[in-house]
Amino acid sequence: MGHQIQMAQDITEIATQDCAPFLRWAGSKRRLLPVLRTFWTPKHKRYIEPFAGSACLFFAVKPPKAILGDLNPELIATYIEVKYRIAAVLKELKKLRPASKREFKRLRGIDISTLTPSARAARFIYLNRFCFNGIYRTNLLGQFNVPYSGDRCGNVPKDETFNKCSTRLRRARFISGDFDNVLTHAGKGDLVYMDPPYAVRARRIFREYDPSTFTHKDIARLRAWMEKLDAAHIDFVVSYAESDEADVLRRGFSYQTVSVRRHIAGFAAHRALTNELLISNT
Repeated sequence: MGHQIQMAQDITEIATQDCAPFLRWAGSKRRLLPVLRTFWTPKHKRYIEPFAGSACLFFAVKPPKAILGDLNPELIATYIEVKYRIAAVLKELKKLRPASKREFKRLRGIDISTLTPSARAARFIYLNRFCFNGIYRTNLLGQFNVPYSGDRCGNVPKDETFNKCSTRLRRARFISGDFDNVLTHAGKGDLVYMDPPYAVRARRIFREYDPSTFTHKDIARLRAWMEKLDAAHIDFVVSYAESDEADVLRRGFSYQTVSVRRHIAGFAAHRALTNELLISNT
């Protein structure tokens, strides 16, 4: 295993993409794309991402094949609908009032079992667009409970964006579940990108992620997978906030530090540069 420390790079601008994600996501790595996309090379045949979120790197690198996974079944179901039935999803989206708090609350409280798959996907996209900071959080009953954020979130993406994403998603297969379920499919020639939820508990900036969904035990499992992938000569890159947990993940592997202006705080005046580690075996 190699070991390398690079000078921190300050990344403050969001990279432009010919196919931008149609979802917002707390902790999205769009600002890291100029660095992250360099890990994808012509030798790679397939892209694997077990913590898909908005899948911004997938949309940026345009892999010929991909596996996208996530623990959030509503997210995966939405990707499947956008992949196969984009026209029906767009039709359902057009029925919803733009940037309406009343509409947001109606959709948030609706029984999703009463919706068609396309209407359910449209609901997910609408709530994601207009909720606070693109956070996905549920209560003990499994009901989405993130508050409305309003016009500051911008508009629902244009049809052109959805259609581009739909075309690109046709190259991917989807797995709903734990990252173990996804990584068992990795093989030589793949690039595995892992952007797990933060298990950091000491900083307020990370609490909005509901850290109970990713614990220190999960960090140990992730570290074991990194060693397993490396032993099998499967390329990977992990992005993680500078922290004690990151120290565990980077030990013995190459890494670089990048500074990025984080948006999870929710208030522009309090958003500051934080360090992110990109850990890899390449």
